[in-house]
Amino acid sequence: QVQLVESGGGLVQAGASLRLSCAASVSGRAFSRYGMGWFRQAPGKEREFAAAISRSGGWTYYADSVKGRFTISRDNAKNTVFLQMNSLKPEDTAVYYCAAQYSGSGSSSPSDYASWGQGTQVTVSS
Repeated sequence: QVQLVESGGGLVQAGASLRLSCAASVSGRAFSRYGMGWFRQAPGKEREFAAAISRSGGWTYYADSVKGRFTISRDNAKNTVFLQMNSLKPEDTAVYYCAAQYSGSGSSSPSDYASWGQGTQVTVSS
């Protein structure tokens, strides 16, 4: 079982950067056994995929809407996954969630993830 806690959200102006962190507390399984993903949900919209990373960090995948602006990374020694967000736009405003997929390689489908954090709010003003 893994518990996830996101941090790093906030209110920024368009064009700014933020770095989100997701700290994992794992029990019985190494953090490196989990594929990880970042998703986001804007008010009145469905949760959507943003980025995913494989267990080793050697493979990453991005939604078209964030490709070239966001970078997902992980530090398995610190049980943490990051989302570096640059050139933020008002349409990036959402609650951002990290998710863990045991023995997976990272996925764009929310249903592939069994564990979710509580989310962190990102608000981008124009």
